[in-house]
Amino acid sequence: MAKCTHCGSETELYDANVPICIKCSDEREAKSKLPRTEQRIQAVLVKRVAEATARVSSANELFSTIINHFPSGVPHPDGSLRVKKAASDVSAARAEMLEAHKRLNDFIELGIVPEDLKHTS
Repeated sequence: MAKCTHCGSETELYDANVPICIKCSDEREAKSKLPRTEQRIQAVLVKRVAEATARVSSANELFSTIINHFPSGVPHPDGSLRVKKAASDVSAARAEMLEAHKRLNDFIELGIVPEDLKHTS
């Protein structure tokens, strides 16, 4: 019989080819599960990161399309306004994505719940 890698008791249970007793397995599982409210908050934050990342990708594609529209690489006056707007949109989308990542990171690592999600249940 193998010995649990956590407490040393004899066990026949394995998790990923590592011996672990039922007691240690149950304790580890209990610690790894977030309460339902925290799961929902984390899901919302992850979704917002994904949405912000998609907006960055879309803004980058639009910017590239606008830039590639000018064969000489130098836009005409109206085109330069489009380039500035597209660049501004990329910058805003990136800032939004960074903020979404920061909020998720603060929640996961520090347990900080954003104000707008404090009443999520």
